[in-house]
Amino acid sequence: MEENIIQAVIERAQDGGFTAYSDSVPGVYANGLTEEEVRTEFLEMMKEQADFVAERTGKRPNWADAEVQFTFDISALFDAFPFLNASAFAEWIGINPSLMRRYKSGLSKPTGKTREVIRNGFRSMADRLQHVYV
Repeated sequence: MEENIIQAVIERAQDGGFTAYSDSVPGVYANGLTEEEVRTEFLEMMKEQADFVAERTGKRPNWADAEVQFTFDISALFDAFPFLNASAFAEWIGINPSLMRRYKSGLSKPTGKTREVIRNGFRSMADRLQHVYV
């Protein structure tokens, strides 16, 4: 059986908190002051929406029991992990620090190859951190 996975996006909200949504789950949006809060709220709203659809139509939507993978836009990522230095990270992965600060502030959004370089940089950092013992 194929695993049912949907993607939800966490973005920085104008009030300084976070929002989450998924194009795969119509009508489900969440807000929270923290990343953990918005994740929890999104999953709760998803369950409520699935129950509502089931009540109205007599069947549960195909996304009702899906696993949710949360992804971040760049500005939300740096807000969720404020100890990360955007300029230093940019230099480490070979991206212009000024451009990374624009991504962090939400003035620009990375696309294509740049987005992949950033994603791979975070994966590389995570791999290295798994081998740190203190």
